[in-house]
Amino acid sequence: MKLPSGQQPPTPPAQPASQKPGPTAALEAGREPGASSARQLLDQLQLANRATTLARVAEIMNRPGGNADVLLDIRGKSLLVQAAIGNTELSPGDWVKVMRAGNELQLMGKLAPAPEAGIARALAQRLPWQQTLDTGLAKLMGALTQGLKQDPLPGQLPSARQTQPLPEAARQTIEQLVARLPSGSRPAPGAGATTEPATPQQVRQWLAESGLFAESRLTQAPSAHLPDLKLALGRVITALLAQQGSTPDQFNRLTPISTPELMQAPLQFPQPLATPQAPGDGEPPSVGQMLRLLAGMLNRITVNQLHSQVLTARGGGDAAAPASTLLLDLPWLTPQNEPRLAQVRIEQYPQDSQADRKAPGQTTTEWRLSLTMDLDEAGPLHFDVALRQQAVSARVWAEKQATLRQVNEELPALRQSLTDIGLEVTDLECRRGTPRASVTRLEHRLVDTRA
Repeated sequence: MKLPSGQQPPTPPAQPASQKPGPTAALEAGREPGASSARQLLDQLQLANRATTLARVAEIMNRPGGNADVLLDIRGKSLLVQAAIGNTELSPGDWVKVMRAGNELQLMGKLAPAPEAGIARALAQRLPWQQTLDTGLAKLMGALTQGLKQDPLPGQLPSARQTQPLPEAARQTIEQLVARLPSGSRPAPGAGATTEPATPQQVRQWLAESGLFAESRLTQAPSAHLPDLKLALGRVITALLAQQGSTPDQFNRLTPISTPELMQAPLQFPQPLATPQAPGDGEPPSVGQMLRLLAGMLNRITVNQLHSQVLTARGGGDAAAPASTLLLDLPWLTPQNEPRLAQVRIEQYPQDSQADRKAPGQTTTEWRLSLTMDLDEAGPLHFDVALRQQAVSARVWAEKQATLRQVNEELPALRQSLTDIGLEVTDLECRRGTPRASVTRLEHRLVDTRA
């Protein structure tokens, strides 16, 4: 097919007899028509003639005559093409194999549905029903002292409900869970130095027990009392159901209590969240309300698990995207024993280009950490840290001017602390404001807008 400018692209070599050439997709040259413009767009993708690559169909805009405008995601870049699709049925989210043929892309075939599609559907089903972990933990900690109200019987007035203590199994699980949470005083400032060798292990433990790896850890070490946030919530649910004489099937039919803020941008990082009530404030919830709250907390952890899998699956074949991504909410306690959240994003990037190779076959991995916290006095803080071998760079974002000034005063001490543990500090700065949030897009056909 001809390019939009009317110029005929170079004729590609003949296909082998065993392969049927698929429909071609001519690049839309936009305001710079011509074969040279199409060639430049393909060259920017570092796609040589006759080379093949995978592309993800982001959007399809059908036109009369069986043609369509197709928006492709190729190697981290969006490319709008004019395609004669023919009998090939394409839908947003499909993965296709394309080959460069001169100044055109030739569709070689559509890949079988990837596991990402099923993961994304499961993710979309849970998005409307998430409860923030700090709010849920505050309610659980309040129940340790206040107990829970009985669910009203038919015809019973709400004021007639009695308060009952937590089942002993639930109480022990919550107490053990709270005891293992990070606190505002642990670790102490500067504890990352070699004088405190236990600090890295402590941080590793907090991440491992965040619930993100619950099923994997349970498979490796089956235990009814494995310390893990998600598994602990499941044990509390089991105890409450046993006290009520209810079954897991009845729990699965409950409507989870959700946090409205999480519905505004459910796949955004970081999430703008409100400060929860202190434990013990307000009326104690009923057993049914607590079960619905726990269901929402489980959904929040599961959403982070599925979201991490979606991002990892999308980045696996894309040189510009991280090879793996982990998203998690890490609860911690203030000195006043009030739960708060640290939102964490960990990304692993392979080497950027051939120039990064130190030797044939050697790879250089870069790790990037994003951490967001909202402190009572300092306000919102966001940390971006990148580590490649022994070189580290960090950027701190603060919304309050007083916090910005204080962080800038502490940067020399931070630089020295990083140097003391053997790291080369390449960049270290603090900025006012917040970084731009990243948002994951799911295909519209996967999201139930009626939920």
